[in-house]
Amino acid sequence: MKNNLSHLPERSEKPRESGLTMVMDKGLSLRQAEDFIEVNADKVDLLKLGFGTSIVTPNVKEKIKLYHDAGLMVYPGGTLFEAYFVRNQLEDYLRFVDELGLETLEVSDGSMVIEEDAKCEMISKLAQNYRVLSEVGSKETGILISPNKWTSMMQKELAAGSWKVIAEARESGNVGIYRPNGTAHTALVRRILAKVKLDDILWEAPQKPQQVWFLKQFGTNVNLGNIGPHDVIPLECLRLGLRGDTFFDNLPDAMAEGVRQIPTDENLDG
Repeated sequence: MKNNLSHLPERSEKPRESGLTMVMDKGLSLRQAEDFIEVNADKVDLLKLGFGTSIVTPNVKEKIKLYHDAGLMVYPGGTLFEAYFVRNQLEDYLRFVDELGLETLEVSDGSMVIEEDAKCEMISKLAQNYRVLSEVGSKETGILISPNKWTSMMQKELAAGSWKVIAEARESGNVGIYRPNGTAHTALVRRILAKVKLDDILWEAPQKPQQVWFLKQFGTNVNLGNIGPHDVIPLECLRLGLRGDTFFDNLPDAMAEGVRQIPTDENLDG
C-alpha cells in the first residue's frame, strides 16, 4: 500500500551508498530470519553475523542464503576475523568465508592490535576479491584514540580499498565514538568529518538516543549500524520523522509554527 503522507524526507534507494542500515544478527534461527526478511528486507542493506556467531549458529549457511536471496549484503563480525588472525589462520578464514558463500568481509582490530600498515596491506589484498569494510576504534573501555589518529586510519583504510569504514561502538554503544554513558564524543565526530566524507563512514549506533543524535546532526540518510533486528522499523520511522524525537525535523517552518512541540522521552515515545 502506497502512503500519501506529504513532507516525508527522500530516502536513498537500494542499492545505495548513503542511508545504509546495518543490522546485527547475534544468532537468529532460520525461522526468525525468514520473519525478519518478510518485514525488513527492503529497509536493510547490511547484515552482520555478530562477533563469532557464524561458527556457533546452526544452519548458518542456509540462513546466509536466505539473506542473500533477499538482497542483503552479509558478512561475519570483525571479531571472527581477529580470532583467525591471532591464530595465524587467515587462509582457513578465507576458506570458511568462501564455503559460506560470503562476498563481504570486515577487517578490524578492536580486540587486538594490528599494526596499521599491515592492516592496510591486508585490506588491499582482500579487496581484490571481496567487498571489504574496515573498523576503526577499540572495543576496550578507557582506550582513547586521538582524533588525528582516527582520521588518519580511516583515510588510509579507504585508500587501501575499504568500501566503508566503521566507527566502533560495540553492540553496547559505550566505547569508541561514545562516552561510557552512551553519549557521542561530539568533538571527535566533527574532527573525523573534517577529513573523511560522511557517506564513507558507517556509524555504529545501537541505542535509540544515538540514532536520534546522528539523524538530527546529519540527516535522514546517514549510515547507521549495529541496529537490533527488532529496531529496524522504529529506526526507519525515526529517519522519516514518524516518531516524536524527529517529528518536526523535516517539516517546513510554516507548518510547524505555532504547534506545541511536546518534549519527548524515550520511555514515552509512541
